[in-house]
Amino acid sequence: MSIQEIPSPARRADACCAGLLSGPLGEEQAAELAPVFKALGDPIRLRLLSMIATRAGGEVCVCELTPAFDLSQPTISHHLKLLRQAGLIDCERRGTWVYYWLLPEATDRLAALLTRPAGELAGAPVVAGGGS
Repeated sequence: MSIQEIPSPARRADACCAGLLSGPLGEEQAAELAPVFKALGDPIRLRLLSMIATRAGGEVCVCELTPAFDLSQPTISHHLKLLRQAGLIDCERRGTWVYYWLLPEATDRLAALLTRPAGELAGAPVVAGGGS
């Protein structure tokens, strides 16, 4: 059987499963979410976020994150700052070190965006820039 003879499945969205969104994001919602996805688009920041999210006790010292990477501590701190500016994590200085934790409302918001129809997200709080 040649490649031209192979039957192709229907290309309709409703043929196999429901779409994630019932409609496209609005201009304002897309602009508010873009910094969050930009922060998550870097492999270092994605790893940092996963390390913070899976840490027993819910928080981690920057001194514990740095050895996992072949990067300097200031570079790690820069990546953490970008995650914080995106509203995904928060931190507190304790003496010499800074401790980071995940903001669950931020990840809940992203999960909601990816699993619920867009109409259900209207008026939901935005995570970007939510840090102090």
